[in-house]
Amino acid sequence: MAVDTAGQSRTSFDLKSAQLPVVAVVLKSTDISAFAADLAARVADDPEFFDNDPVLIDLAAVRESADAIDFVAMIEALREHHTQPVAVRGGSAEQMQAAHEAGLIAAPDAPVREKSAQPEVREVIREVVREVHVPVEVPGEGVPTVVVDKPLRSGQQVYARGGDLVVMAMVSFGAEVIADGNIHVYAPLRGRAIAGARGNTEARIFGTCMEPQLVSIAGMYRAIETDLPADVRGKPAQVRLDGEKLLIEPL
Repeated sequence: MAVDTAGQSRTSFDLKSAQLPVVAVVLKSTDISAFAADLAARVADDPEFFDNDPVLIDLAAVRESADAIDFVAMIEALREHHTQPVAVRGGSAEQMQAAHEAGLIAAPDAPVREKSAQPEVREVIREVVREVHVPVEVPGEGVPTVVVDKPLRSGQQVYARGGDLVVMAMVSFGAEVIADGNIHVYAPLRGRAIAGARGNTEARIFGTCMEPQLVSIAGMYRAIETDLPADVRGKPAQVRLDGEKLLIEPL
């Protein structure tokens, strides 16, 4: 350890906590050939959807399966689509050992959400296996709402920590707006909108021109892979959580 002229110790590095964007792939079948085909189909219309994102493989849904999982083939399939598989969670002891031998590390299991007794609502929206832990924060000590009055371009990201986010300009495809509370967009919303980022199930997303690429509330995600109904597409609408389903409704 070196000592500077002021008598303060210094080293060649610092240790700090960090939050990184992570894609969670929730595996629903042990058939990795089918997984690879489905993954290729999912990103066919948007080859740049992933940008070397770290990947966490969630095995909770296949934990009881007796079939072996070819983690090497799965890792190769994920890397072909510009992701970096790094961790695995939720599997049986045998699955976790096989994943470890393939080069993946074990991650903590996710907390279990209590199921709602409300009836299931089906929509023209399909589930996307993507979780985002926000790397960019706009701290607002003493300011519960963050206001953005400039357009957000593809690749840009804004996070309103601890409060609501109000965007007065367009959120372009590929941009991301995130808030621990509600999100209000008074312009076309064409990128990703993530409200209730720290688990607030009462958070909502409001937009005057609803055309999102992806919406999420309290960890429940939906990618808009088919056209929205005519009563909400490009019109004022809101997104809210109903049990474990996301509803997009006209305002």
